[in-house]
Amino acid sequence: MDSNSSLAEAHLPVPDVPGADATARGLPRRADLTRQQRLIVDTSAVADLALRTSIASLLAATMVPTLAGALRSPQSRVERDHLDFYAGLAAERDPALSFPAPTEPPRVSSRPANAIAELVARGHVRNLRFNSSFSAVNPALREQCACYRRNNVVRAQHWRHENGPRPTLCVIHGFMGSPYLFNGLFFSLPWFYRSGYDVLLYTLPFHGRRAEKYSPFSGYGYFAHGFSGFAEAMAQAVHDFRSLVDYLEFIGVDRIALTGMSLGGYTSALIASVDDRIQAVIPNVPVVTPERTVDEWFPANKVVALRDRLAGTERELVDAATMYSSPLNYRPIPAKGRRLIIAGLGDRLAPPEQAELLWRHWDHCAFHWFPGNHVLHVSQPDYLRRMTRFLSEFMFD
Repeated sequence: MDSNSSLAEAHLPVPDVPGADATARGLPRRADLTRQQRLIVDTSAVADLALRTSIASLLAATMVPTLAGALRSPQSRVERDHLDFYAGLAAERDPALSFPAPTEPPRVSSRPANAIAELVARGHVRNLRFNSSFSAVNPALREQCACYRRNNVVRAQHWRHENGPRPTLCVIHGFMGSPYLFNGLFFSLPWFYRSGYDVLLYTLPFHGRRAEKYSPFSGYGYFAHGFSGFAEAMAQAVHDFRSLVDYLEFIGVDRIALTGMSLGGYTSALIASVDDRIQAVIPNVPVVTPERTVDEWFPANKVVALRDRLAGTERELVDAATMYSSPLNYRPIPAKGRRLIIAGLGDRLAPPEQAELLWRHWDHCAFHWFPGNHVLHVSQPDYLRRMTRFLSEFMFD
């Protein structure tokens, strides 16, 4: 198969302005870019700022109800207790303690996906679901988290070959970006499938059909319950994905690679520090310090600052607690040669400096950049080919 022509057919059409691998000193300086690359980076950054403001406005509206809790002294004391709990766990830097493994295998229900999914994949596609065995890491929140009935049904879509099982590429979507069809096209998954991979698309907590009833948008629950709610959502994202890995092992899959975009990149990097069954990990435009990233997201940053001020929350405590779910707090399990990070120089939702922080923490592993933003991945076939070369060394004999 001609990989160039196949990828050209499979990916979403974007300008063809090439990126490159980072050098030993990291991402390129502006002076290192060609005039065409600088033009793409600058224009895509401006477009990203508009998108960031829209998303930040949604997040601000989501977090407004938590201001009322900050005004109530008992409630603010409870939230500080929660912060102390996660800060204490983070200080241990022990992924087994922070993210306990599932203790029972999932009872997975599988049914055929719709005809459009099979048309896109050009193969057999099944929708998976099972009841989550997750119990909140913080005992004080277990009753609350158990009440999220829709969220506690795990969902995924599985593209399988008839003569499988095959090496499997698992994909985790970004915030608000859960539709399987969109992710299948965006990540050129039909091309990976035709290249011999089985594919698994995992739905994060509170997204898609896991969103609670009356949620105003997919992903709402991630930020609607304060910091402790975000911490538990991340803990559940890791737990439920590990249950899916249990399922893949049960059906005979022995090689699993993991990639994800944005929030999915953050989650995939974290999972790679927790589960030793991941052979390779490729975070794509990842966030690794979300609390610092949100500092630049107007107007959400103003709501967060006001909430912390009303509650009398110290910034040092917040910073310590947020390390609980940060991949920067734990060592990656896959070997250095099995880690690849992808970043967009014009990205203003997950600024490239975030990916560079992860790159430094991951011992200067493979690092590829493209001259686009968070959603316009300019010259995407270039990094898809990079992914393919990277994975082929150990995913297939």
